[in-house]
Amino acid sequence: MDTDRQRPLALVTGVGRTVGIGAGIAERLAASGWDVAFTYWTPYDERMIWGVEAGATDVITKTLAGHGAAVAAIEADLSDPRAPTAVLDEAERRLGPVTALVMCHAESVDSGLLDTTVESFDRHFAVNARATWLLIREFGLRFRGAHGTGRIIALTSDHTVGNLPYGASKGALDRITLAAAHELAHLGVTANVINPGPVDTGWMTGEVRDRCVEATPMGRLGTPRDTANLVEFLCSPQGQWINKQLLMSNGGFA
Repeated sequence: MDTDRQRPLALVTGVGRTVGIGAGIAERLAASGWDVAFTYWTPYDERMIWGVEAGATDVITKTLAGHGAAVAAIEADLSDPRAPTAVLDEAERRLGPVTALVMCHAESVDSGLLDTTVESFDRHFAVNARATWLLIREFGLRFRGAHGTGRIIALTSDHTVGNLPYGASKGALDRITLAAAHELAHLGVTANVINPGPVDTGWMTGEVRDRCVEATPMGRLGTPRDTANLVEFLCSPQGQWINKQLLMSNGGFA
């Protein structure tokens, strides 16, 4: 760890692909003066329709470093309850104490009330809810930054119909994250949740894309940069007064 560096450190989870929201957030923070540790988990991409993006971790690392950031890429299976502690340990060992925790990781496999399996339900809650709690807990136990500088941000979704375990576990994520605004108030840490609405990072069919565009007054889909702009603001000193909010940053998507 370079103790002479003055840049604060953001830990961004779920940064496995260059087109993802996590990667967009990581780059925006790097460009605005943050060092960045990020997590990825290739086996998740392997079983999703978009597949593994070869070399993505190296490309993301080089992009962030190009903005002057010190970078640490950390492979982590967040369905493992030991992973959050290991991630914070590794980030601290390589780059120093974490000032902002930005959680973009997710398990997201479509299924409804009648066809969701117990295994899938439990995996969604392990990744989306339990890991969020454990990451926040580790962050809170370790945070020693100046009062008012700490940030916790999580990405959520309200898509539950036909997507039961994802939407339900994201609802739990909302409550867990917003509770931190009060429970970590003594540390001066803010906690907010962002619902970015539909962002096509490789999962949309043409039909879904058309429906989402039609339901958005702005006439387009959201982009990772749209979400990254809000995260950058919330992490800045100017964003300090925004706390315990579930923010709809979706262009008015209905």
